[in-house]
Amino acid sequence: MKPAAVIAPSAAPPEPQQDHCASTLPNNIAVILHATRALLTYGRHLIETARHRAIAPNFAAIAACFGTGNLSTIVAHLHRGLLRAAALERVLLARAATGRDIEFVERRIRTPDTEPVPADPEPAPPGAEGKRAPRRSRPRGWDDPELFMPTLEDLERQVRRRPVGRTILDICLDLAVVPGFCHGQFWNELFDIMNYFGGSVARLMQQKSRRQQRFCQEQDRKPDANWDWLNMSRDALRQTLGFFIGERPVNPLDPAAAIATGPP
Repeated sequence: MKPAAVIAPSAAPPEPQQDHCASTLPNNIAVILHATRALLTYGRHLIETARHRAIAPNFAAIAACFGTGNLSTIVAHLHRGLLRAAALERVLLARAATGRDIEFVERRIRTPDTEPVPADPEPAPPGAEGKRAPRRSRPRGWDDPELFMPTLEDLERQVRRRPVGRTILDICLDLAVVPGFCHGQFWNELFDIMNYFGGSVARLMQQKSRRQQRFCQEQDRKPDANWDWLNMSRDALRQTLGFFIGERPVNPLDPAAAIATGPP
């Protein structure tokens, strides 16, 4: 069943950029494009400041969402996330140029009555007992951006084959986007896109938990590890990021940012 109403772009204050052509775009594409560009803005800002941020103790709050404090790993994921977002932007604009919108993806809810009944296995040919059909293996490191970085064209082809919500999920995973880093209304926008267009918020949250566990194990091996990130308040997270995703970017390394992001 499709949702009762078409989702609309959130009115999160203050936004990174307004899409001046949004009124001429199909509605769902306008929503997804708005979110994609906000993620691009955040990813670009983070990758530009990551090397300077890494020496600050509060960087652990960001690194935990990547599952590691290794800067080269973080930067590789950021690069791939930015490429994914750029590929999605290109695909969305190309589709909008045709006048077609992105359709909702219906979720199938399986019940005992609708579970497929497995067919009886066909008898194996003589001499083939115990042998399995060979499976196509992916190249080693195919999903590790430190070992294999896809091109923009590779990712654009992938975006065209997948539901848009799946691509938004992959971008969020590469950029380590979690609810606590987002402006509330922008997170609602991401949630709706993943929910209605073939993504999985549950998978994002599972990965968040797994990465934090890996980061804790990594920190256990460091005698001088800083554990303050575990109990950071939302205001402290905002100070660390400089801005919540969905807001206008603020560089926390700029001395003026301490005033801009401080409490009223």
